[in-house]
Amino acid sequence: MLCLTSSHQDICTACLQDFPGLLQEHCPSCLLPMPSSQICGTCLRKPPAWNHIRAAVRYTYPVDALIQALKYRSALPLAPILADLLLTELQKDPLPDYVIPVPLHPARLRERGFNQALEISRYLCRETGCKLLATACARTRSTPSQTEIPWKKRKQNVRNAFICTQDFAGKQVAIVDDVMTSGATMNELARVIRRQGADSVHAWVIARAFPGKSSGNAAAWPSQSFSPAN
Repeated sequence: MLCLTSSHQDICTACLQDFPGLLQEHCPSCLLPMPSSQICGTCLRKPPAWNHIRAAVRYTYPVDALIQALKYRSALPLAPILADLLLTELQKDPLPDYVIPVPLHPARLRERGFNQALEISRYLCRETGCKLLATACARTRSTPSQTEIPWKKRKQNVRNAFICTQDFAGKQVAIVDDVMTSGATMNELARVIRRQGADSVHAWVIARAFPGKSSGNAAAWPSQSFSPAN
């Protein structure tokens, strides 16, 4: 897929080994770089609403190009390929009772035609046996894209953006998204789910973006590589 070499895998072993992994030393609560894997000051002052977090890779080239091709070029065959990256990280963890994709507002869903978090979640649940709850939570406010908002204002942008009426008492829940930047969206959804009685919330994302870092040359990815006809 990336280097066009002959391979029985979607992404060959050599390319996988070159994928931008998380830094070895990072905050266990938000995954940002930290000496000695200590909890960072921000998470100490205000712990996130999730109990546990996993990300497969960093949001930089070529991962950013793959995710953008999925979201903005409707390259749906990439959803299971990206989900497989995350499955490798999840092998060491106990599985939750439910998986909930971060919902899109209906207006955004009509515009895009699909929810990339749902497509990734479908594959994760098929491979793990977890129960997918595609409509348990909803996005009630149409907010500007988080990528258009300064990091410090993203929490306010998604405040009270989600509702969830299902009872999660005594259950373990995982929420899924493609990318986490500031974490505000995932945190707001986790907070709503915890309010519905969930024992714990796991945050699962394909890629973790770092503040102040370029996402790489995603524009260099050839658009024809993942047209729906391929």
